Amino acid sequence: MDGNRAPRQGRGPGGPGGPRGPGGPQGQGNRPGRPGGKPGGRGGKPKKEQFGGGFAGGAFDDEDGEAPKLHKALADAGHGSRRELEEWIIAGRVSVNGMPAHVGQRIGPTDKVRVNGKLVNLKVGRSRLPRVVLYHKPEGEIVSRDDPEGRPSVFDNLPKIRGGRWITVGRLDINSCGLLVATNSGDLANRLMHPRYGIDREYAVRILGDLSEEALEKLYDGIELEDGPARFTRIEEAGGDGANRWYNVTIAEGRNREVRRMFDSVGVVVSRLMRVRYGPLPLPPQLKRGQTRELTETEVKALMTALKPVKKSEYGVA
Repeated sequence: MDGNRAPRQGRGPGGPGGPRGPGGPQGQGNRPGRPGGKPGGRGGKPKKEQFGGGFAGGAFDDEDGEAPKLHKALADAGHGSRRELEEWIIAGRVSVNGMPAHVGQRIGPTDKVRVNGKLVNLKVGRSRLPRVVLYHKPEGEIVSRDDPEGRPSVFDNLPKIRGGRWITVGRLDINSCGLLVATNSGDLANRLMHPRYGIDREYAVRILGDLSEEALEKLYDGIELEDGPARFTRIEEAGGDGANRWYNVTIAEGRNREVRRMFDSVGVVVSRLMRVRYGPLPLPPQLKRGQTRELTETEVKALMTALKPVKKSEYGVA
């Protein structure tokens, strides 16, 4: 295999034979990528996403001082995504002061907002930080509140929350494990998930056998899946025992079972998939499967600082 293209050999948390675990606050985002990426590609130095510094104080506040839009205030309070809430408003499920709400409507501190007839407390005008929880998801749990089969859900293990609900930042399928981020802020969840912001995710992947140079080229250069092109920005060998090999891969989006489908497209079956980092958030090494850890206010401020700046009028934390 060409030395200029081969991923660097790594070591797992228990020596050779497993994926390299997450490190400090930077996670694994500071490791060198593939040297000399293809023209037009995104190989080389990764984005500098890390905790640090104080609260930027503006990345999530309304810039123009106008009252917040109803669907944004509801999303920030954890009642759903902005798109979902717009659909609820159109369907007549939301009212303001006893009258049906309309899309784009702005609200103030004295307005009475009801969702499905139930009064909700939006705390308009009072600044607060969102809550953020890290959960180490085990295999066998689904990321859904409603399941006709009655399978275990990640929401059964998240902390209790009042005046809102947990929104998961992306999903992991029932056969995958690792870091799952949840927040009570729809705007923050959207900020972390929307493809246009390019928040990358890192996974430890176990496969049977090695990746050929041809397969590596395809995974780097891009593969056409049924829902569009996909590519890894970095691939790194991470050891293995016997026929099982581990790789750490980084991707800048999170479509349904995307990592598995990419390996499948080059004739490789994934036997285990574990998310070890989401943007600037690593999976804490001490966080055992099935356990949660809520970020402190200082850590939430650092997270918001680490995210790329956006227009203040677009993403508000009420």
